[in-house]
Amino acid sequence: MPVSGTLERDPLARHQRSRVDAVGQVLRDCPGGALLDVGCGPGTMVRHLLEHRPGDFALTGCDRSAAMVDAARLRAGDASFFVGDIEELPFADATFDVALAMGVLDHVDVVPALREIVRVVRPGGLTVVTMRNPRWPARRAGDFSPRWLRHELWRAGLQPEVTAFYDAGPLGLRRAGYLVGARRL
Repeated sequence: MPVSGTLERDPLARHQRSRVDAVGQVLRDCPGGALLDVGCGPGTMVRHLLEHRPGDFALTGCDRSAAMVDAARLRAGDASFFVGDIEELPFADATFDVALAMGVLDHVDVVPALREIVRVVRPGGLTVVTMRNPRWPARRAGDFSPRWLRHELWRAGLQPEVTAFYDAGPLGLRRAGYLVGARRL
């Protein structure tokens, strides 16, 4: 399921829009429910969902940076935001129907992060993870291929269902990133 970029001139904005559009396509068939954007940053995806899927989701954002959470509150005040670490999320078990982790696994220890995501997602719930292209210069060292991510999701208790690539990378990389959508077993 390839996703094309937009006509925006700024490469970073093009990349961000392409990623948001790819996640939106995966969520298209999701009826709604409680959604967690873990590593929400300044609330870009939460704002997008408030504008394009109003009322469909009870939106919660979580980021380890208090400054990002403050920015997210300004951008998307109709959602709930919390400061928290992806490896120790401040939520009860099986709280969310959907969890998004957009570009966050590039920066953390993947195994405990996925364990926490699985813990807070209800059985049958959807998890969508986006990753940058493995050749992205700012990434941590390691194998971050789609095959690797699918394997790690499976090991964590998620069943991968869809893999999609999005283009328009800020460095001119084709397939600048990818996402995997998976269901909690």
